Amino acid sequence: MADMSEIEKRFDIHEIAKNKKQDLDRYECNIYCCHSTGCKSSGSDSILDLMKKSIEEHGLQGKVRIVATGCMGLCAQGPLIRVEIKGQKDVLYKRVEPLISRIIITEHVVPALKLEEGQEFVLPDFLQEYVLSLDLPFFKKQEKVVLKQAGHMDPEDIQEYIAGGGYLALEKVLKTMTPEQVVEEIKKSGLRGRGGAGFSTGMKWDFASRVKTDGDKFIICNGDEGDPGAYMDRSILEANPHGVIEGMMIAAYAIGATEGWFYIRAEYPLAVERVEKAIKACKKTRLLGNNIMGTDFSFNIDIRLGAGAFVCGEETALINSIEGKRGTPRPRPPYPTDRGLWNKPSCINNVETLANVAPIILKGADWFASFGTATSKGTKVFALTGQVEHSGLIEVPMGTTINEIVNEIGGGVPNGKELKAVQTGGPSGGVIPTEYLNLPLCYEELKKVGSIMGSGGMIVMDETSDMVDIAKFYLDFTVDESCGKCAPCRIGGKQMLLLLEKIIKGRGTKADIDQLRQIANAMQKASLCGLGQTAPNPVLSTLRFFLEEYESKVAKNEK
Repeated sequence: MADMSEIEKRFDIHEIAKNKKQDLDRYECNIYCCHSTGCKSSGSDSILDLMKKSIEEHGLQGKVRIVATGCMGLCAQGPLIRVEIKGQKDVLYKRVEPLISRIIITEHVVPALKLEEGQEFVLPDFLQEYVLSLDLPFFKKQEKVVLKQAGHMDPEDIQEYIAGGGYLALEKVLKTMTPEQVVEEIKKSGLRGRGGAGFSTGMKWDFASRVKTDGDKFIICNGDEGDPGAYMDRSILEANPHGVIEGMMIAAYAIGATEGWFYIRAEYPLAVERVEKAIKACKKTRLLGNNIMGTDFSFNIDIRLGAGAFVCGEETALINSIEGKRGTPRPRPPYPTDRGLWNKPSCINNVETLANVAPIILKGADWFASFGTATSKGTKVFALTGQVEHSGLIEVPMGTTINEIVNEIGGGVPNGKELKAVQTGGPSGGVIPTEYLNLPLCYEELKKVGSIMGSGGMIVMDETSDMVDIAKFYLDFTVDESCGKCAPCRIGGKQMLLLLEKIIKGRGTKADIDQLRQIANAMQKASLCGLGQTAPNPVLSTLRFFLEEYESKVAKNEK
């Protein structure tokens, strides 16, 4: 049997990176085709097939590489294709149709590859209408950490991830850092949970690492994203599953975990597929299993699918679901770090949280902390949707203002309409009016105006939006998703919904508005878990900033 040094050498990531870089360097042209859920729904499958056939027809297989990537960000303009030819400017095509994809090969790629060195290719006029400027504020004003490789690599190729520096952070912690040093580095970085609560990631790891056990410890990746209009976690898993896996492995080393679990909602089949392939690739290259990288660290990962219950995004409900029980929250304490999955110490981190870990380890806590505000460090991924010109997936430093995101990165409200409000935090968040356009997006500032960061959903609303209808929409969602375990959420939510329906139908009174507030306040204080505690936020924030819309609907009954 080969000794450990021979096994380690056989699967050396530096050798893999070197060989893969040499392989990639031989291509004169890379064509990146967005193959995320959004672009797939717009026909990117057939576009990929047609482009591959066209490349074969022109005999360019050894010169041109076509890559199915994760999300490129500007989802409203998909399907997106980026053409990168050595010596030429990169070109990003929008709303590509099957016929146009073939024309891109014949009228752009083929003639551009025939140019002599130093010659600049001029794109034909008829293709110009499909080109998106890479100088748009949408691209220029972002700061990408988690999404740095999204849209620029094959998410199903572990060697390409390694060639881009993947698993170097894991090697660093396994060979040069103690678990305690890893925990302290994450603490120092100021990384906070990106799933909504914003709790210190380093502190959570510290708590879990201090729990002594003779058995297993678990690290769990929470991929149960369920907010309407939110798709940050799904896109991260689709675009770079290895980045999340590496973060999980580092977390496991830090807290002493022996096994990891991905909990992903079943409605995300592409994300599940890419995570499954990534896990298999890690096992094949000995990056999962026993004695990883020739060290004493052993770790494995499995996947569990969620059936789509919003409440299973809550830690203890998620644990119940993995165990095969009904997905309802447990009272806390004990916290999962003490008694979690199968009553073993368990640390649960969100997808985006874990995707930040490897960059922090490689570049340092100080580098990460240089982004953001005094209390909210790093960057944040948002799904920018609604009445905005450039909707899509963005990543900006914490503390970026709503105005910068909506009017600069997002290009403002279309069709000459006026901005009315921005909703953050999904069904648990609040509605923010235009008077707070310069509000920096961080945990504390959002709380002051009755909203939350949440997992990163951001919905833009124009002047035509009815705020009472908006409040009803979100409350209808949380009432439907309530597990029913505690009376404040089960009964309070339903009664609030009935009051809202009464007001919208023109049968409400001012007393109903007062009762809405009373029930909302009771739910916030008495509900068992975060779903019930935050469900009233959309109602309370619209009452706070758009009370006149409620009053106008009840005025006729007060005469």
